[in-house]
Amino acid sequence: MHVSIAGSIDRAVDNAMALGCTAFKIFTRNPRGWAAKPLSSKDIASFKEKLAASKIDRYATVADMPFLPNLSSPDNGAYAKAVDTLIDEIKRCSKLGIPYIITKLGSHMGEGDKIGVERVVKALTKAAESTTKDVMILIENSSGSLNSLGSNFDQLGSVLLQLKSMNRFGTCLDTCHAFTAGYDLRTEKNAANILEKFDKAIGFEHLKILNPNDSKAELGSGIDRHEHIGLGHIGEAGLSYVIKMANSKKIPIILETPIDERRNDTGNMRKARELSS
Repeated sequence: MHVSIAGSIDRAVDNAMALGCTAFKIFTRNPRGWAAKPLSSKDIASFKEKLAASKIDRYATVADMPFLPNLSSPDNGAYAKAVDTLIDEIKRCSKLGIPYIITKLGSHMGEGDKIGVERVVKALTKAAESTTKDVMILIENSSGSLNSLGSNFDQLGSVLLQLKSMNRFGTCLDTCHAFTAGYDLRTEKNAANILEKFDKAIGFEHLKILNPNDSKAELGSGIDRHEHIGLGHIGEAGLSYVIKMANSKKIPIILETPIDERRNDTGNMRKARELSS
């Protein structure tokens, strides 16, 4: 699950353990602002100690970029700020021993895909060159909202290919985003075809994290709204196939599902495990 760091960042491990997680994701800071409280040596040590004492593999831990940075922004000031934030997040992950940081490619804000891709490749290259190699940068597929990059597998694959020589990049696949970007995952047959397209465009060897979220929004809507596993527009059949694929390849699975009167995190984990068998 994506777990909270409220109180102190080492609490994330406690929260993950309490849920019975074998993998977890965090924000290393407040995701809704630009300012980041420095990580104290005490919190870093405690996080590492708790993780080492848990049964959670370090390579099943990952951090998400905060919401505000746009790595393909045409505005030079906003762009520089986004790149600096990514660099800082990579350094924070390195201190914590977290091997992956996930980022979306951002929005070209009307300037067109070509310019947006050029800017994001430049941003990702600078971030990799400015940081140590112990943290891999995972580019995540987007939901296909207006002017966003990365909703198309071929485009994601093209970006990854341009960065391949650096050996610092991989991908994270979110099923909700793929579905609302137009990839129909509702049946086992469809899911198999979509994953084949993913493998051809990107390659399963680059897939490091799977987020098998269901979708509140309809196919091709471009709306990123996650739903409980099996209760959304994707449904159980397609998600079951995707989860089984990830299990067969030992790819960590992390849910980002809502909590409400219908189901909590434990309920969604239970459903995901049910669909994996």
